[in-house]
Amino acid sequence: MNQPFTLDSVLVAAVFIGLRVSGLLLFAPGLGNNAVPARAKAGFVVLLVILLWPVVPVPRMQVSALLWIGIALNELLIGVVVGLFLNFIFDAAQFAGQVLGMQMGFSLVTMLDPQTQADSAVLSVFYQTIVLLIFFALDVHHWILRALVSSFYYLPAGHSVLTFARVQSLLHTASAIWVLGLQIAAPVLIATVIADFVLAFIGKASPQLPVLLVGLSIKSVLGMLVMIATMAAWPRYFSLQFANAIRWSEQTLRLTSY
Repeated sequence: MNQPFTLDSVLVAAVFIGLRVSGLLLFAPGLGNNAVPARAKAGFVVLLVILLWPVVPVPRMQVSALLWIGIALNELLIGVVVGLFLNFIFDAAQFAGQVLGMQMGFSLVTMLDPQTQADSAVLSVFYQTIVLLIFFALDVHHWILRALVSSFYYLPAGHSVLTFARVQSLLHTASAIWVLGLQIAAPVLIATVIADFVLAFIGKASPQLPVLLVGLSIKSVLGMLVMIATMAAWPRYFSLQFANAIRWSEQTLRLTSY
């Protein structure tokens, strides 16, 4: 769709498209990382505005200054919603890493998390890094851009309201972090719990054996082996989860129209 090249149309596009893209970059995996310089993010936003301005519908609106503020906040929140839904998967991977770190004896080992710039359990950082690599290998970042462009057609700029009911739907979806995190950790968690039971029976049957000394090493090695074995299924599993996240975000945004 060709937009009239006037100062008003350029300003409207910069506000509507730019704010929606900016909201997405606040929480988008990879580009939303704190390690990415702010100038790089700003340049990417400007580039996307230039590319999207000729093809997405941007209405010309005559509204008051107060209403402009409300519209701008709604556009920003729309992008945030898309980024949050995908970020929930990375939060689930971090949660799985924290659970397994305690179970496998790695909870005392921490390292700098590039996502949050804070010390995190080493398995949490490892899981997030693997999921991020899968994210780029599956071209999910392209899916995000396609979903962003599609949002301008079923949810035109300036014609959306994020009500409390829609925010409640987002929070309800966020509760899936715990379920998804337990699904990611389940194979290793089950294997290490079984190892705990076996070691407990061995220690009870032969108290002279140093079960406490070798038990942690056995659980660590067993957990690593099971984790490596299950990673073969991760691309297919996370491909489904990323697709579901984008679908849920689109369904939530479709509910925000008047």
